[in-house]
Amino acid sequence: MARSGRSKSINMAFEKDLIQLPLEQICPLYAVRKETKDTVKYRQVVASIKEVGLVEPLVVVRDQSDPEKYMLLDGHVRLAILTELDEKDAPCQVSTDDEAFTYNKRISRLATIQEHKMILKALERGVPEERLARALNVNVKSLQDKKRLLDGICPEAAELLKDKQVALTGFQILKKMKPMRQIEAAELMVTMNKYTVNYARSLLAATPASQLKDPEKPKAVKGISRQQLELMERESANLERELRLVEDTYGSDHLDLVLARGYVSKLITNARITRYLEMYHPEFLPEFEKITETEALAS
Repeated sequence: MARSGRSKSINMAFEKDLIQLPLEQICPLYAVRKETKDTVKYRQVVASIKEVGLVEPLVVVRDQSDPEKYMLLDGHVRLAILTELDEKDAPCQVSTDDEAFTYNKRISRLATIQEHKMILKALERGVPEERLARALNVNVKSLQDKKRLLDGICPEAAELLKDKQVALTGFQILKKMKPMRQIEAAELMVTMNKYTVNYARSLLAATPASQLKDPEKPKAVKGISRQQLELMERESANLERELRLVEDTYGSDHLDLVLARGYVSKLITNARITRYLEMYHPEFLPEFEKITETEALAS
């Protein structure tokens, strides 16, 4: 069978040029809650927009039912702030993917790394560091640290943490590890859903010297002896191996459990089987009922 010589075209995720849209034409997917508006991060973004304008454009998709409307995919906080500031329009990037949830899975949120990218963009536009520091309500030293956030962080680890709220100190701790260990530590953070400085320190403490960027420099962990550190390293290695095994079998195990739950549910809805269990195996029936009530397996 002859193959076509024509190569398949690659669809672009976004339209080539930014467009300036009136805010009234942009339809948000949800309203920003009052709790969000009371956070420090929200106030920082307000101060930044007031001081240097909108650095990161809104991301929208064209409404198929109304050519005059656009659905907002990313930038709900920024849109809320622009509305509060009585702005009339905003620069927008038009996505060609109308799957909002798919897009939101891929886009970097305004987390630590996103803030870092916004700082770099603002500086590239010529905004002075002092002015940007005022906008973010931080001192110049903190701004410079944020600017150098990813120096020494491998791209794979940065990708894993791009939409996570990791403290600046957490990234500084990761920088003490070699790239492969950075990736392992980032994966553990994501799996455990823990991004605290203390958790990052525990991962560093459990990192063998061979996986540190400066293996000659001893790890100083307050209140932990060398023997305890070595034990933590071994336990961490065992935990990571077990985690990989769980990840490898999770999909099939989950499917087996869902099928088993369905089968048990079908059994106990049969009146004859239920009566039989009550007469001859009464200890089984409550356990079967517990299985059928396990919502986590059905989700």
